[in-house]
Amino acid sequence: MISAVSRADFDQYMVPVFSPLDMIFVRGEGSRLWDQEGRDYIDFGSGVAVTSLGHTHPVLLKALTEQAGKLWHVSNYYTNEPALQLAKKLCALTFAERVFYCNSGAEANEAALKLARKRAVDKHGPEKIEIVSFNGSFHGRTFFTVSVGGQAKYSSGMGPNPPGIVHIDLGDEAALRRVVGPKTCAIIVEPIVGESGVVPVDPAFLKLMRELASEFDAALIFDEVQSGNGRTGALYAYMNTGVVPDILTTAKGIGGGFPIGVMLTTAEMADKHFTPGVHGSTFGGNPLACAVALAVLEVIASPEVLAGVKRKAIHAAKRLRAMGEAFGCFTEVREAGLWFGCELAPKFAGRAGDFMKVSASNGLLHIVAGPNVVRLAPSLVIADEELDEGLDRLELTCRQLSA
Repeated sequence: MISAVSRADFDQYMVPVFSPLDMIFVRGEGSRLWDQEGRDYIDFGSGVAVTSLGHTHPVLLKALTEQAGKLWHVSNYYTNEPALQLAKKLCALTFAERVFYCNSGAEANEAALKLARKRAVDKHGPEKIEIVSFNGSFHGRTFFTVSVGGQAKYSSGMGPNPPGIVHIDLGDEAALRRVVGPKTCAIIVEPIVGESGVVPVDPAFLKLMRELASEFDAALIFDEVQSGNGRTGALYAYMNTGVVPDILTTAKGIGGGFPIGVMLTTAEMADKHFTPGVHGSTFGGNPLACAVALAVLEVIASPEVLAGVKRKAIHAAKRLRAMGEAFGCFTEVREAGLWFGCELAPKFAGRAGDFMKVSASNGLLHIVAGPNVVRLAPSLVIADEELDEGLDRLELTCRQLSA
């Protein structure tokens, strides 16, 4: 017999690294969730840009249930059909020639950073280990990736960080030219910085990274854990920049809610350096995860879905900017497809969490990007009516807080 649970059970049994709101969700369909009390919520958070096709999408349900009846796991001593089918699809749609599977964005970035260092040391010797990253970036919660990320609050208090990591400000060309050199093995960047507020990086700055990485034979790594998989209206954000990385990492939306991480790279990067035994993942390439991800990719890569993302983004951004003007709550609305960073006005400084709580009381779920940015990432296939209903609920939040 399964016992009933409440929010109080979280505080009693769970390690307190999270502090969830009071509701407990029991069902989802499309862009709506229902809690234990039967109340419905419009989901503009998508599990932090994970449920890219909403909840219980029929195509994903079909892929999962069909694969569940065939094969769940075989380990990487063997391979399986969904893993190979997904790899072929990813290589056909992107610059990639090689694919590595894992379970999360952090693991994908861990693999990318290890590959970049291994390649550099193999080719140039043990001094070529420096990684250039950017202040305000976020690349995951493993100790390596959290050290490479540009937010010291996440890596402090745990002893010394791994050596050879350099942080500079995004957009600082002089600093970039100064720190990239013969010892650099990698430059890692989010082409659209997520956790610091949905901030697109200037393509000219990305182009300079590409030039310097090529000049010093370093790997250019694009972290597209959040910006990838149709979120911006392109399949991957790099496709809008004119810059092609050597390694691309992704996760979140590619699984539509099923855990999977992916590192994409070239044959030149991978073949002589990530050889058998150098790296691995017990569940990487799991048939269930790959079957679902393949179904997700086939939906979001369609011209109709990507065009719909762009169309809905224009409409939502217009409404969000109108809210900012009407209620004095947002000074700027940054839009990257169906991904929005709404910068709070000075009178609301530090209150992004309050917006999230009040919105939840109004039946809208969204997230934050630091204390001053309301972050929205609705499903890529959200119905127009639900998009507007969610925006109506956010408008109510703005009206209440401005009062």
